[in-house]
Amino acid sequence: MVERMRRYRNAKILATLGPASSTPATIEALCRAGADVFRFNFSHGSHEDHRERYQMVRQVEEKLGRPIAVLMDLQGPKLRVDRFEGGKALLKAGQQFRLDMDQTPGTEERAPLLHPEVYSALRTGTELLLDDGKIRLRVESHGPDYAETVVVTGGVLSDRKGLNVPEVVLPISALTEKDRKDLEFGLELGVDWVALSFVQRPEDVAEARKLVQGKAAIISKLEKPAAIDKLNEIIELSDAVMVARGDLGVEAPPETVPILQKRIIGACRHVGKPVVVATQMLESMIQHPAPTRAEASDVATAVYDGTDAVMLSAETAAGAYPVEAVSIMDKIIQRVESDDTYRMIMQAGREAPENTAADAISAAARQVAQTLKAAAVVTFTSSGSTTLRAARERPMVPVVCLTADTRVARRLMLAWGTHCTVTSELTSFGEMVEKACRISLDEEIAKVGERLVITAGVPFGTPGTTNILRIAWVEEFC
Repeated sequence: MVERMRRYRNAKILATLGPASSTPATIEALCRAGADVFRFNFSHGSHEDHRERYQMVRQVEEKLGRPIAVLMDLQGPKLRVDRFEGGKALLKAGQQFRLDMDQTPGTEERAPLLHPEVYSALRTGTELLLDDGKIRLRVESHGPDYAETVVVTGGVLSDRKGLNVPEVVLPISALTEKDRKDLEFGLELGVDWVALSFVQRPEDVAEARKLVQGKAAIISKLEKPAAIDKLNEIIELSDAVMVARGDLGVEAPPETVPILQKRIIGACRHVGKPVVVATQMLESMIQHPAPTRAEASDVATAVYDGTDAVMLSAETAAGAYPVEAVSIMDKIIQRVESDDTYRMIMQAGREAPENTAADAISAAARQVAQTLKAAAVVTFTSSGSTTLRAARERPMVPVVCLTADTRVARRLMLAWGTHCTVTSELTSFGEMVEKACRISLDEEIAKVGERLVITAGVPFGTPGTTNILRIAWVEEFC
């Protein structure tokens, strides 16, 4: 007999799997502690490593009786300087420094940068950031295979350090040859979400969508300020968006990152697409059993902003306290969501429904649930659109998603407030209401005597046809 797991919060938790968390026991413990989605970082590990982790996740999913989503995070193009004589070089502020295509190991006067596409995009005055922004160069002159720069901020530069080019759209695809091979493998494996790195423009998402062919949902990682200029177009082509604050914080001034975070969350909420806040949320827990107060406040801020999910990276992949990190994040979210201020923020930030029957029904369901103090809003969906519309309304009760498609249930685990259950296809209104009541009881969402607000589309099984709202007493059919 499978267990039933009930979450008492709305915002979801993504946990990255890695060396510290790649056993069935740890994955189960992470899920029990609060993880809803597991991230596989394809910048590390072999295909066989990821296959073994995937099988472990599915075994835990079956044991716990609760859908679990798997997100594959593609590495994307990585711009790096090559190697140096002796492994490193000291750059001093004010000195001249050359980047070029010569593969000879670098010195304190020059370094190999074997990316011709970078040189073609440079302009005089362009800033180049090396080693996560620790070293800054300014371009003084350039050609098709070199750039003469002056060191603005110096330091020790060692082999294979990364390069960022802020405020420049580079003429490169978001998908490398490695990414394409990884994507083919991940889709064959059965991942639910594909995280696309280095998104600069809508065309990057469109290219990925052609390759994915509907086999998984696409989440665009916003880590370049240039992508913000095309934010609405990127969101429109994506199934979800991730605020990747690591690289975003390298290329954008630190003081603007919180503003960009709020802007991205607001834009996603406006159209009802899930948004994830990621990077360094509980960074100190890689080594310590408790977070700093600033980290707790950071997680809380994202929840107050209305994010659908928050993400842990090295904290669960390589840290000493992976289960504790998830547990503490779960507690922070629950505490914030029980705060009256949170409820007021959610109400004040609620978007007006679009001029469609589906949005009108979803908005009415939230209002009816609030007025009647219903136990839940129950959605029947074949594509996920009905449930996402309900989640967009940010009701103060759970959004129970009933679907016959396991893939849809898993994907919706990323969305705010959703409690997903796989059930058989429906054939009548009576069956719909009875099933909603029974499952809400079984999943400990509702009690006998409470009411449910049920939305669905008729004819059943037709995507995007949310057109029914029904109020049901639980004891009527149970």
